[in-house]
Amino acid sequence: MAAAADQTAEQFRGQPRLPKFATPRRYDLRLTPDLDACAFSGSVEVFLDVAAPTRFLVLNAAELEVAPGAVSFAPQGSDKVLQPAEVTNVPEDEILIIRFDDVLPLGEGTLAIAFKGTLNDKMHGFYRSVYELNGEKKNMAVTQFEPADARRCFPCWDEPSFKAVFKITLEVPSEIVALSNMPVIEEKVAVVVAHELAHQWFGNLVTMEWWTHLWLNEGFATWVSYLAADQFFPEWNIWTQFLEESTTGFKLDALAGSHPIEVDINHVDEIDEIFDAISYRKGASVIRMLQSYLGAEIFQKSLAAYIKKFAYSNAKTEDLWAALEEGSGEPVRTLMHSWTKQQGYPVVNVKLKDGKLLLEQTQFLSSGSTGVGQWVVPITLCCCSYSRQEKFLFQGKEEEFNLSGLMECQKKDDFWIKLNVNQTSFYRVSYDEELASRLRYGIETNKLSAADRYGVLDDTYALCMAGKEKLVSLLHLIAAYKDETEYTVLARMIDTSLNIVEMMAVAAPEELVNLKKFLIVFLEPFAQKLGWDAKDGEDHLNALLRGTLFTALAELGHESTINEAVRRFNVFLEDRETPLLPPDVRKAAYVALMQTVNKSNKAGYESLLKIYRESDLSQEKVRVLGKCSLGACPDPDVVREALDFILSPEVRNQDSIWVLRGVGAEGHDVAWEWLKENWDHISATISGTLLTYFVSTTVSPLATDEKGDDAEEFFKSRTKANIARTVKQSIERVRINAKWASSIKSEAELGNVLKERSVKH
Repeated sequence: MAAAADQTAEQFRGQPRLPKFATPRRYDLRLTPDLDACAFSGSVEVFLDVAAPTRFLVLNAAELEVAPGAVSFAPQGSDKVLQPAEVTNVPEDEILIIRFDDVLPLGEGTLAIAFKGTLNDKMHGFYRSVYELNGEKKNMAVTQFEPADARRCFPCWDEPSFKAVFKITLEVPSEIVALSNMPVIEEKVAVVVAHELAHQWFGNLVTMEWWTHLWLNEGFATWVSYLAADQFFPEWNIWTQFLEESTTGFKLDALAGSHPIEVDINHVDEIDEIFDAISYRKGASVIRMLQSYLGAEIFQKSLAAYIKKFAYSNAKTEDLWAALEEGSGEPVRTLMHSWTKQQGYPVVNVKLKDGKLLLEQTQFLSSGSTGVGQWVVPITLCCCSYSRQEKFLFQGKEEEFNLSGLMECQKKDDFWIKLNVNQTSFYRVSYDEELASRLRYGIETNKLSAADRYGVLDDTYALCMAGKEKLVSLLHLIAAYKDETEYTVLARMIDTSLNIVEMMAVAAPEELVNLKKFLIVFLEPFAQKLGWDAKDGEDHLNALLRGTLFTALAELGHESTINEAVRRFNVFLEDRETPLLPPDVRKAAYVALMQTVNKSNKAGYESLLKIYRESDLSQEKVRVLGKCSLGACPDPDVVREALDFILSPEVRNQDSIWVLRGVGAEGHDVAWEWLKENWDHISATISGTLLTYFVSTTVSPLATDEKGDDAEEFFKSRTKANIARTVKQSIERVRINAKWASSIKSEAELGNVLKERSVKH
């Protein structure tokens, strides 16, 4: 840093971080929102330490109006108030540069700033949202500061290492309610609440040193949220539901365009893109893996020591590993560096020969390509029962393990072996044909835990997509779940089945009828058992499963499901309080209704819009827009109309993504053309994480190389730093889909298998 006398404003421009010659200790913030004018004014007093000679104070401010006369600095112990010679707003760097004529005294002082801003509609900073009460639209002001948007509410040092204490005062009319850290006023499968509470320790008490270590906040908060829910509600089997988090992490991390858990962040524009499944889901999954390996008691004690040591300060990933290594005596750093410093994860290939286990690890990629990564893999396995388990570290590319109990177990008629017991670790497993057949038997006879039944299905589906398993093998495996009872497993099986339907529409459309028949035959018994109406005393998972099942059957075109759903919907349209269509099956009815819609008969579509417009509840509006509802029509012209609707003033920006997520196989090409035509408007009005969702949700489902080429060409001149990673990942998914479609086309026996399976009961 230049000597204070030689400092110039120019040297602070274009820098990735703020200078550290001044550090905030406390903010006294006052905000006065004007909900009618969609604006706000405010003032902030920042109590700070000046640690090095400087004539400048440099902090973050974005989209705020700060007048030179509204800024002053008062050194502690002095009656003199210093007025700046110049206040420069630098929009491109989102900083405010305050220059004084004289060098500021070292030590404590108070920076006072008055400012004005706009309650924007971009879901960043201090922004406006809209709700409806008795048909009347009303404004409300909401904050969203993470990752780097506190600067849009007030001038501040908006970087994680500048920790401070806050006092906030809101000036609002007496009839307006102001909420800040209020007690919970409504009950929300508790995980969401626990996640946010966990940030009191992981994020607030101990803060990551820089955004590179974001996962210390989000990964831990995600893991702790499930840990807490399991403690309070053990009957929920929450760790089985946690597998849905792992699957999301697996999907993203199987791309060549993924990133390590720890990724270098050089500019604030890059932060939004790492608020993704790697930081949250993979982060939580590797923490669970480590806890399982070290043991819960040792892990908890070591974690408590870490929090105590770094309370009210900042920490890096290495600080956590050091604490866990000291507390456990295990080589935690060596083990975990392979999981946080490199992207991806392994697939462990398993063979059994003469009582010896032959293991080989390679990096798993959805494209089917072979990666170069290598991991220290904590292997757990059970053989024939969960009472016989082994645990060891697999560190090489290929190793042979002589496990004494396997020889005896292998002689049994009901022999099976399962690696990654209860799916506690973040790797996939590929079994040879004999072992895979044995596992199918274990599933059919209910020998495997729910978590392991989920894991076998999820691994096989991923291997099939990568061209490492045939689709017919996956279909045979799905059939083995005919007596499944666990919601999370059935939900994953349904999601997998519908994904296969979408891919078949591209790869072998002539087989779609028999594929849908097979899946309907498979799902009907579950639906008949549950029925449309809730039963006394049933748990909440049955309610979730009911909606999931009937929605799937409607998507598959099951005639009796569609007829009954439409009947119930028509009653609901006249009487919104009818018990015939409670919230858990309402989405299924909306999907069924959209299956009856086409451009010459849009009555069902108009009925859904009527419900959307008349509802005061945001949950109901999202349900209408939501996945597989308004955009689920098989007629591309209606899909286009639904997409145009989300750009209208009737739909909040944050809700617009739901329609895109619900577009079915028939509408993917339409959605892509629509995005290209409206890109200038979308990219100008939508930003941050929401914009990345628009890209990924529209591009990722495409499944031909021609579409991949088209997407590459389109984004070549339109990609900015905040969407670059998402664009790359989405186009990679298109290539993966195209390759999988080609693999499916080459399966000569597929037609006969589907024909046979579609008539089995």
